[in-house]
Amino acid sequence: MIVTAFTRRNLLQSLLAAAAVYTSPTVAQGTQRMHVLKDPSCGCCGVWINIMRFSGFDISVQEASNEGLFLNKLKSGITEELASCHTALIDGYLIEGHVPAADVKRLLLERPNALGLSVPGMPWGAPGMGPESERDAYDVLLFQKDGTSEIFSQYAAA
Repeated sequence: MIVTAFTRRNLLQSLLAAAAVYTSPTVAQGTQRMHVLKDPSCGCCGVWINIMRFSGFDISVQEASNEGLFLNKLKSGITEELASCHTALIDGYLIEGHVPAADVKRLLLERPNALGLSVPGMPWGAPGMGPESERDAYDVLLFQKDGTSEIFSQYAAA
């Protein structure tokens, strides 16, 4: 049996090693960076951003005019039918609107060949849009570069 003497040096090395592991962005609870483009006066976007932060995402925010948001959506391949109030980019995927954190995490885990996810419009009860207990039914859509989409997940009315 090998016994290692407990010293301040051993303790310090252990603490430094633990700190490196727990603060690493790729290790710390799966933290992923997400960049959000939003209107500066949109309160629901701010609530969605806070929900995503609470869910473990590292968020940066860029504010843009409505015209700037619209042009970004068009340039990115987000059609009018898929559009919502804010657009996020994470690990090469677009996230349009009030997509639940669980769906973003599933997207990143499954890595489908797609452009991203969208919750078109602003359905009541989607994350950032009012209480989930009063939620309207809505779908999260997986959309492709050619503009087609399919249902990725469904949320029933509460």
